[in-house]
Amino acid sequence: MRITLRALTDEDIEAHNAGEDEHTVRWLNGAPGTAGMTAAHFSKLADNARAGRGKRGFGVCLDDRLAGYVDCDPDVVDGLEPGDVNISYAVHPWARGRGVAGEAVRLILEYMRENRIGTRAAIRVDPENIASVRVAEKSGFVYVHDFTSGTDKQADGRPATMRLYVHDV
Repeated sequence: MRITLRALTDEDIEAHNAGEDEHTVRWLNGAPGTAGMTAAHFSKLADNARAGRGKRGFGVCLDDRLAGYVDCDPDVVDGLEPGDVNISYAVHPWARGRGVAGEAVRLILEYMRENRIGTRAAIRVDPENIASVRVAEKSGFVYVHDFTSGTDKQADGRPATMRLYVHDV
C-alpha cells in the first residue's frame, strides 16, 4: 500500500466528487460538489501553488487511485494564532480505515516544512467528528482547547464548537 499526494486536475473531478459522502459534506464542505465548483476549486489551488501563497491542496492517492483530499491554508484565522496553518482532509469511503488520512497529514506536514509554510499546523475539528479527532491525536497533534467558531456553523445555523489541535512544522 503506497500513499502519495499529487496536484489535482480536471481528470480528477469525477472521482473527487464521487468520493464525497454524507460525512465529507458534513465535516468538510457543507454541500456536495458539482463539476463546475470542483473545477473552479482545482483551478484556484493550481493558481495558488504557482504563486506560492494561499490554500494549497492535493489529491491523496492510494496505490495511484484518488482516495481523498488534503490541503494547508495559511489564510484561515478562525481560532488560530499568527503562524498557524489550517489543515483539512477527507478520505473517500472505500479507502477509510486504512491509515490514509494519517499518512496524508504526515505528507502535508512534510510539504509545509519543505516550503516553509507557517510555524504550526492546526487541525480545527468538530468534537463529534471522532475519526478526525483520532487522526489528529495519532498524528502527534496536541490538543489546545475548544472554541466557538466565528466561521463554521452547525446544520441549524448556530456557531459550531471546534476543537483545536496543533503540531510544530
